[in-house]
Amino acid sequence: MGSVDESRISLLVVEQNRNEEVGQNSSALKQQTGGWKASSLILVTELCLCIAFFGLSKNLVVYLKTELLEDNVTAATHASTWVGTCFLTTLIGAYVSDSYLGNYLSIMGFGIIYLSGMVTLTLSASLSNLKNSPFFTFMALYMISLGSGSIKPCLSGFGADQFDNTDTRAKSSFFSWYYLSIKIGGFIACTVIIWIQDNYGWTIGFGILTLLSGIAFLSFMAGSGYYRYRKPNGSPLTRLCQVIVAASRKYNMNFPEDNSLLYQAKEKSAIVQENEELEHTPGFSFLDKAAIVTTSDFSVSGAFNPWSLCPMSQVEELKSILNLLPIWPTFILFSSVLSHESLVFVEQGMVMDRHFGSFNIPPASLLSFNVLSFVVFAPIYEKIIVPVARRFSKIEGGMSHLQRAGIGLFFSILAMLSAAIVEAKRLQIARDEGLTHENVAVPMSIFWQIPQYILVGVGEVFNQVGMLEFFYDQAPDSMRSLCLALALLTVSLGSYATSLILTVVNQVTGWIPRNLNEGHLDRYFGLVAGLCLINLVVFAYCASRYRYKRK
Repeated sequence: MGSVDESRISLLVVEQNRNEEVGQNSSALKQQTGGWKASSLILVTELCLCIAFFGLSKNLVVYLKTELLEDNVTAATHASTWVGTCFLTTLIGAYVSDSYLGNYLSIMGFGIIYLSGMVTLTLSASLSNLKNSPFFTFMALYMISLGSGSIKPCLSGFGADQFDNTDTRAKSSFFSWYYLSIKIGGFIACTVIIWIQDNYGWTIGFGILTLLSGIAFLSFMAGSGYYRYRKPNGSPLTRLCQVIVAASRKYNMNFPEDNSLLYQAKEKSAIVQENEELEHTPGFSFLDKAAIVTTSDFSVSGAFNPWSLCPMSQVEELKSILNLLPIWPTFILFSSVLSHESLVFVEQGMVMDRHFGSFNIPPASLLSFNVLSFVVFAPIYEKIIVPVARRFSKIEGGMSHLQRAGIGLFFSILAMLSAAIVEAKRLQIARDEGLTHENVAVPMSIFWQIPQYILVGVGEVFNQVGMLEFFYDQAPDSMRSLCLALALLTVSLGSYATSLILTVVNQVTGWIPRNLNEGHLDRYFGLVAGLCLINLVVFAYCASRYRYKRK
């Protein structure tokens, strides 16, 4: 065994001498680039893009029904499929960014597709020979879907890249502001933009969205000289597969007596990003065999075969991804609660008293309380809760990413229980007033729904921002866009989960009939609250077993 280890030592010494040139950060360059000056332009870009995206998605059903003359079911199906595709395409943008182009070029490339789609949609709504043309409309929509979805993980990751890896407080603040820009964009879209579309027509409405998209990319390009850039490290999927293949080829080999003899080659990292040296972890130890050094791993020139020998840093990348997978599904149900908010909460509001003086309040307008609660509570979290929590936890961000996300899951339970209590009271009033068999609104103010919207908004401050921080921080440097895409994919899966839960529960129980006064929507909300509780328990178990990566 000793001679084998000596052979491995000699091979490692030769390889380390051959790879002494390692990419390092330039301190002078870092002082001139990145930071809040660069990330603020990224936040402006995200704000404009969100106004454009939500201004289209929130009113798309109306456009398809009024302009393309689609029926209710067809329009709803087309709209929901399009929104789901917008979040599925996040995987495309993430893969291209991590593998080939990097975040900046990926944003620019997919931005051109996005802007072209917005221009095409505006033309299809205004030019007489293109009006009411499903072909041009859906071509434009899916160009927007590809561009918008692909940009999402790249933009959030690029913004966080503007800060040092050690500056966790700044990264945490950035993700809070990033998510806040999404909420503000949605609020502006649901109020101002939709009002313009309804009162001044689709040509002007879509034209404003196209203009905002153009402003977004001008803002992004304005920061080109201030950004920090991270080079792509090749296909992340290839790197993961290399570890599996190399470990499998050496399945019958014994580990060296000294773990330091495992292959530790340093790899060049981006000029503005700290070199990430991941600590060796004991989990998935079989994969460590990919780093066992043998003479057959090297060619005559000294180069090693990446399908036979992998550095421990590459092995730890795969371990990091495998560690993330068990906890990832537990974020889906919170996204489902967000989907319930814009669907079932609105349907509940439609059968409540919507009068406020002489005004008739649209049920969907109460979504603004979700945005307002986020806008109010996010600064409270940053300025009050984090400093207080930091005194006790000694953690820079006040609490760990998973602790923050878990608190958000608890708020999702409270939100669904609040909705169940309101609905139980509404049904009681319907029975007392003899309105059970009449499909009419009951004399109970819609403002009783405000607490459930606020609870969801506060839950987002914890869960959704914590989720973005967690997947960015725990992802390997070479796969951050891909991991952020996985986080955003929970939005799409949450929507699908909502459709599945609604369909199955209604077919089995009949709790959600056409006339909600005859149904038991309160029991449905209680059931979802129970599912959220089970999800929280599973999340807590997975979080307790999770070990944060150490550099």
